[in-house]
Amino acid sequence: MEILPGEGVELVRVGETRDAVEARLGPPSHPGIAARSIYDTEPTLVVDYDGDVVELVELGSSVEGGEQATLDGVQLTARFMDDVVAELTALGHRPERADIGYTFPAGFTIFSLGARSAADIDPFAAPDDPREIVEGVGIAPVEYWMG
Repeated sequence: MEILPGEGVELVRVGETRDAVEARLGPPSHPGIAARSIYDTEPTLVVDYDGDVVELVELGSSVEGGEQATLDGVQLTARFMDDVVAELTALGHRPERADIGYTFPAGFTIFSLGARSAADIDPFAAPDDPREIVEGVGIAPVEYWMG
């Protein structure tokens, strides 16, 4: 699924209302959190709201071979963080290190929560291989990340 830096994805855009999102996608797959809607799409789609307006769109990864988040032909999720950063840098994106990944001034972040190990995508990885895997992508306006 192609991300639109600073805007979201084709299915959900920052600034849309909850009513507009739910009219298109239906009710969230996991209701109960007022400020967040989670959809069991491929990849998993998480929508964070400020009141009833979308402020952040997140995509999870599918290591099992499902659809991944992409940008300009670069697969972002379910890959080693260093490889993704190198490819995005080669395309002119400027990464800034953050606590759990990298933020890009274009309006997105890639992150790892440490839930996946290198062996999930490299069968020859040692059990203690420290390489991080991009587990998700967050998309929001630049002000959200730099604010």
